[in-house]
Amino acid sequence: MKRFGGKVLFLDRSDINTDEIIPAKYLTEISKEALKPHMLEDLKLEGFTPADPSVLEAKVIVTRANFGCGSSREHAPWVFEVNDINVVVASSFARIFRQNMFNCGMLAIELPETAIDDLFRQKGKDAAIKIDFENDTLTINSEEGVKTFDYQISGFDKALVRAGGWVEFADSKY
Repeated sequence: MKRFGGKVLFLDRSDINTDEIIPAKYLTEISKEALKPHMLEDLKLEGFTPADPSVLEAKVIVTRANFGCGSSREHAPWVFEVNDINVVVASSFARIFRQNMFNCGMLAIELPETAIDDLFRQKGKDAAIKIDFENDTLTINSEEGVKTFDYQISGFDKALVRAGGWVEFADSKY
């Protein structure tokens, strides 16, 4: 099972689409590693620079509603995975993106908008999130203090994550 948690990248915008996560011109790449330098390179967000060290050090993304909308492609979770980001926290996800995260053995955690607002109040360069996968809790630790949130994912999606993704899950069952 992948490791979940670490430094947080806050993306304070709704409707971040898959073209902003990984531009379509890179979809012909034949390895996940080739996607690595292009993560979020087309994201337009005030004060955001894809090559900033804080972006490259992030292990968790906290964002707003409808994350991963747009074209359905596995490349969007893959570019996070190859950059060692295995958790995205949002108030909602595009359905296919969300399932692709679980299919890759990664976490797409939905929290109510009020909880997302609380997480953004914890924003700072040293903000880090710890995931307790077995107890379905997320804890943020920052200069503002420590706060814990409960989340839920389905039993099947939890089994996918535990196995390491869909392929590993299917290999163990069939």
